[in-house]
Amino acid sequence: MVREDFYQLLGVSRDADAATIKSAYRRLAMECHPDRTGGCKDNEAKFKAISEAYDCLKDPQKRAAYDRFGHAAFQNGGGSGNDPFGSAGFEGFSDIFSSIFGEFMDPRGQRQNVARGADLRYDLELTLEEAFAGAEKEIHIEALSRCETCSGSGSKGEGRAARCPGCGGGGKVRAQQGFFVVERTCPHCLGAGETVADPCNSCHGEGRALKRRKISVDIPAGVDEGTRIRVAGEGESGMRGAASGDLYLFVHMRRHPIFQRDGTNLVAECPVSFTTAALGGTVTLPGIDGRTIDVAIPAGTQSGEMLRQRGAGMSVLRGRGRGDLVARILVETPTKLSKAQKALLKQFQDSETGEECPAAKGFFARVREMLG
Repeated sequence: MVREDFYQLLGVSRDADAATIKSAYRRLAMECHPDRTGGCKDNEAKFKAISEAYDCLKDPQKRAAYDRFGHAAFQNGGGSGNDPFGSAGFEGFSDIFSSIFGEFMDPRGQRQNVARGADLRYDLELTLEEAFAGAEKEIHIEALSRCETCSGSGSKGEGRAARCPGCGGGGKVRAQQGFFVVERTCPHCLGAGETVADPCNSCHGEGRALKRRKISVDIPAGVDEGTRIRVAGEGESGMRGAASGDLYLFVHMRRHPIFQRDGTNLVAECPVSFTTAALGGTVTLPGIDGRTIDVAIPAGTQSGEMLRQRGAGMSVLRGRGRGDLVARILVETPTKLSKAQKALLKQFQDSETGEECPAAKGFFARVREMLG
């Protein structure tokens, strides 16, 4: 009998990655599992086939053998066998539920960081100068921390926590409803896997209590809006000596009076008089590193032109070098003129030949041509 290609069974290409294969299997398994389709024989056979295909393709070694030899790679005891429904089928289908319920239990039913402390978030505002040079910041957080009365044990005196009789130390209890297995936090130990006979009065047996803490954090040079900094072990303390969570700092940039940031570049909008733009000149800007920067404006500079100073921008995060400083020139038309200034400008206007502003000359030549 000719067997259908595993990739065709799952509806994926031969170069599909592991995530694509898993997603295709999950979708097909939910569609044709016998318990969901009333025991339909056709669906049962299809489920067995796609389970066998997934069991092969999810394993890199099996997949490599299949790609090279096809179904022959697993004949005569060389592969997954002839019972995909009994072994690979339910093993593969369990992947669907492990992504939903399996974060708390390992395959042996043992506890996996059930009582680990929660991660914390802190929004940190920085100036552009602090982001450029890096900084050491002291922050204050209020979170569950190790109880000082019982030193984190949760018990009075020398008493110790015992394995929870409700969950056997797993922190989770399971209830089966037909094919589905639902897992929930143990109501006796609240997920800790242990119970305390004589709980501490300060923390009520948890081994942790609410406390305000001061933390010193090193901010690397080059951080930007949205940069996330992880401080390991500075989150909430775990229950009764379990591992602490982590603290995540989210960086927010304070508005700067001169510069706008564009990646590692700094952009400054520089209004200049039309005489400076026409005759040339210099604009002095305060550098982000504290040094002043003179930006030369060539004669005939147009409004909107970008003048770049190499290596005068922001630091590169976890790298070397700096970005650029970009002066965006905005030519400003004067609004308050004296009589003498107006007379001088009238003299200049009368002396214009049209060659002074070639862009305007070309534009209005096209306009006249269109108007006939």
